[in-house]
Parts: sequence; C-alpha cells; structure tokens
Amino acid sequence: MSRFDRYVLSQYLLFFGFFALILVAVFWVNRAVVLFDRLIGDGQTALVFLEFTALALPNLIRMVLPVAVFASAVWVTNRLQSESELTVLRATGSSPWQMAKPALAFGLITALMMSILTHFLLPNSINQLALREQEVSRNITAKLLTEGNFLHPAKGVTFYIRQIDSDGTLNDVFLSDRRDPEQSVTYTGTRAFLVREAGKTHLIMVNGMAQRLDREKQQLSTTNFSDFSYDISALTNKSTDHKRNIRAIPSRELLRDPAAITETEGYSAGALAEELHLRFARALICVAVALIGFSALMLGSYSRFGVWRQALLAFLLLIVVEGLRGVVSEPVMNAPQLWPLVYLPACVGILIALAFLQLAARPPVARRRPAPTVALGAGPGKTEAGP
Repeated sequence: MSRFDRYVLSQYLLFFGFFALILVAVFWVNRAVVLFDRLIGDGQTALVFLEFTALALPNLIRMVLPVAVFASAVWVTNRLQSESELTVLRATGSSPWQMAKPALAFGLITALMMSILTHFLLPNSINQLALREQEVSRNITAKLLTEGNFLHPAKGVTFYIRQIDSDGTLNDVFLSDRRDPEQSVTYTGTRAFLVREAGKTHLIMVNGMAQRLDREKQQLSTTNFSDFSYDISALTNKSTDHKRNIRAIPSRELLRDPAAITETEGYSAGALAEELHLRFARALICVAVALIGFSALMLGSYSRFGVWRQALLAFLLLIVVEGLRGVVSEPVMNAPQLWPLVYLPACVGILIALAFLQLAARPPVARRRPAPTVALGAGPGKTEAGP
C-alpha cells in the first residue's frame, strides 16, 4: 500500500470514529433517559445505571456501525474529490480500481470490528445484562427503601414509607396486599425493619394494625399487634426458568448443536440459522457500504457544484441494501435451508460497487460531430466543409 493509500485509509478511520461517536451518543441519550428513570426510580444507584448503559453499548454500536462506515466513506471521498486529489491521481494514470484499495481496506477493517462485536462482545454483554437485571429484580431493599413514594413491587401490592432513619429504621409503614381475590389485607406500623434470613427477607412491623377485608361477606376485621413479621421475598422474586435472548447464544453453540438449543430454548431452526448467518453477513455489509460510498462518488467528474447527485445515489442504494435485509429474513426463518439468502444484500451491494467502479474506469465516450476542415487554396476567411 502506497503512502497516499495509507493517508486515505487514515482519513477513513478518523471520520469513522467521529461519525460512530456522534451516532452512538445520539442513540445513547434517547435510551439513557428511559433507563435512568426506571433504575433511579426503583432506588438503584448511579453506578448501577452506568453499568447497565455500558452493557447496552455493544448492541447500540452494532446498529450504528454500518451507517458510520457509509458516512465516513462518502465524506472522505467527497473531500478528496472537491480538493482535486482524485483528479490528480487520474491524470497520473491511476484507475478507479487502484484508488479503491483504501476503501476496500477500510471495509475489511470495519468488518473485522463487526465480527468481534457480533460473535464475542454482544453475546457476552447480553448475558451479563440479563444476569444483572435478575439481581436487580431480586434486590428488595433497593425497591422498597424509598421514602415518601407509593411503590408497587408486585401486582396488587402497594408499599409506602414516610421516613427512613440513618440506622435503617422505617417509620410509618403502609402495606396493602390485594393479590388474593377473596380478601385483601392492609398492614400499618409505626416502625418497621428489614431482616434477611436464610435467603428470605422479612418485614418486621412494630406497634401496628392489620385490617382484613372479606370481599364475599363484605366484612372488615382489625387486629392490633406489637410486632408482626411479613415475608416480602415473594414480592419481587421471579421464576428462574427463562430462555436466553437469541442474540446472547454464542456463535460456537449455534454452530455445534442447534438442535439442543431448539429443544431447550424453544427457538425454531430457521430463527437459529438466520441469527448465525446474519452475524457473518453483517461483516460483509460493512465492506459493501464502504465500497458503495466510494464507487458512487467516482461516477461523476469534477464539478463546482459538488457530487450531491452521486451522494444521493449512494444513500438510496444504502436504503435498498438495508431493505433487502428485512426482506430475506422471513423466508430463512420459515425454511432454514434458504440461509444463503442472508448474504444476498451484502452480495448485491458489492456487485453494485464493482459495476460502478467499472463504469468509472471506462466512462462512455460522448459522440462528437466531425470538426470542419479548411480547404487548401481557399481565400482568407473562407472555409470548406470536409467530407
């Protein structure tokens, strides 16, 4: 690779990092607002929020990476075109095929990034995120120790604490349990404490009252107590039987034993085949969009008005390639043997880029009218058309 090729490749990588950072930041802000409200509202700390956002980043990067590749390819190629650097290369005899080497190398580098992301980072991050979500859902203290708010840790349960002292004492506790359709119970206590024992959490209420309402008889009974223990572990504990997110299944497992995954997780063979081959196809998409962004801008010659038409063409082709990805998914999920269709969008994009490079290397020659010739012996200012 020549010095100029290394220079162009460095520009591709520089602007790729810039566009990726901007796109990730925009999407991250939109998601972080919802995540922050949910976690902080449930009593979690800011460290838990940062951990959850960090674990969600690989999936976010996976979505914006092809767009960042395309944007950087178009931006750098347009700048090289406007500054006449590509025009100079053409004048020195360099063909569009030779000038496409940095774009191809850029596409291969980003394809390697996408492969590492989809095969390793993304499954691990989704698995870890699922584990942390289970831990947070079982963290009763974080869910219940919020003063001044009516909380609903489970359907049909309302919990309220007026004030929490520095030593952990809960003052003026209200607990309403309406999960039983035949009767509802309301507990109130001047003070309460959370006690963990043998993997369970008990709410010990002191100097309170229990009100039991029989809905069938419409009868209310009250009981005063000096201390009362209430098991609140069942309020937030959920069943541990759950299937993994299909994106969390490692690629090695998808390759070796898809039948076992279908039996244990419940995913169809078509869904597993589509997910596995899509992880490889995403890498090829990066190569395709990088070549499309470069080759489309090579179709036009230098113009003071820029190459906005070629850039618009490249953008429309990007939409077509992304649209094909959605079209081929359903047939593969219905018939696993049609898995080669997953690679169709990337192959179509690469073929279009190669066709554009061929057109740029051999542009159509415009038909010209024969120039008039001057007849020998004719007087000054007189011309005679040639044959």
